[in-house]
Amino acid sequence: MAADEPLVLGIETSCDETGVGIVRGTTLLADAVASSVDTHARFGGVVPEIASRAHLEAMVPTIERALKQAGVSARDLDGIAVTSGPGLAGALLVGVSAAKAYAYALGKPLYGVNHLASHICVDQLEHGPLPEPTMALLVSGGHSSLLLAPDITSDVRPLGATIDDAAGEAFDKIARVLHLGFPGGPVIDRLAKEGDPKAIAFPRGLTGPRDAPYDFSFSGLKTSVARWIEAKRAAGEEVPVRDVAASFQEAVVDVLTRKAVRACKDEGVDHLMIGGGVAANSRLRALAQERCERAGVRLRVPRPGLCTDNGAMVAALGAEMVARNRRPSDLELSADSSLPVTEPHVPGAAQHHAHDHDHVHEVSKDNLYS
Repeated sequence: MAADEPLVLGIETSCDETGVGIVRGTTLLADAVASSVDTHARFGGVVPEIASRAHLEAMVPTIERALKQAGVSARDLDGIAVTSGPGLAGALLVGVSAAKAYAYALGKPLYGVNHLASHICVDQLEHGPLPEPTMALLVSGGHSSLLLAPDITSDVRPLGATIDDAAGEAFDKIARVLHLGFPGGPVIDRLAKEGDPKAIAFPRGLTGPRDAPYDFSFSGLKTSVARWIEAKRAAGEEVPVRDVAASFQEAVVDVLTRKAVRACKDEGVDHLMIGGGVAANSRLRALAQERCERAGVRLRVPRPGLCTDNGAMVAALGAEMVARNRRPSDLELSADSSLPVTEPHVPGAAQHHAHDHDHVHEVSKDNLYS
């Protein structure tokens, strides 16, 4: 870590985690998170209004905690980065407003960055600078995407994405059917370790010869699992929860890893980065490692704490923006709930061609989760 590397604070509020991270270059100095997930668990999913209120209450204390953890003053910062989209509109607005206020008060440059590009860039904090281009598989509650990034600050290209439910969303819904609570990913991962992944032959969506090679679909899988469980209950039979969890999980990670490795081969990329909350899944990591080794592809996956939403990933991308002399955002920066991944950096309203109307109130189904 060199003293002349950019010192950047990042703010992440796209869903239910208030994350504040501080990095110097590619070195993580602080990663403070305040989560409202326990509050949402009572409702079986994220409630946007509750998430926004929680961000408001947690913002200043979390920033102060991160600065203390990093041992720096706010005036030492070289820039402030914030997730401007995609995500929950109200939640994003809290983070963007806070970042603009701090940037203005401190006289520091502001960088509005893309949530998905940040999930890719966070790997720099663990494994060093990203190769160029980077092949990334991002899997979370709202996104299942295959992305090729020749330049993480300016050029991110979507190869494929979910056409319905994202992987994490499917985990949550199956956990609900099994009465396992919310969020579903961690508990299904835990139970699956005690089950048989070959016990039930659940379908693999969009894997036929005429299907889009890099797109994902988990809606049919979710329906198949739910109907299988309902049939067992209707017949008065006990549901083998561990086998269901293992077989369902295997169907998801089989498709994810198969398509990701295929994309690496087709694009001539010799490495794969996996990010997003579902990247913390132990079976996904194990199967990806196995298939990457067979294909001669190097696998890069951040530790689980950096896979879920956090401020460190935003700070990492912000620091890269500073290092590459990207133009800062202006103070007209807005929250954009549907910000496309092709825009890893938002210079500001005047330069952002998509901002010909207010995106703050646009919330699509695909953006309800991080």
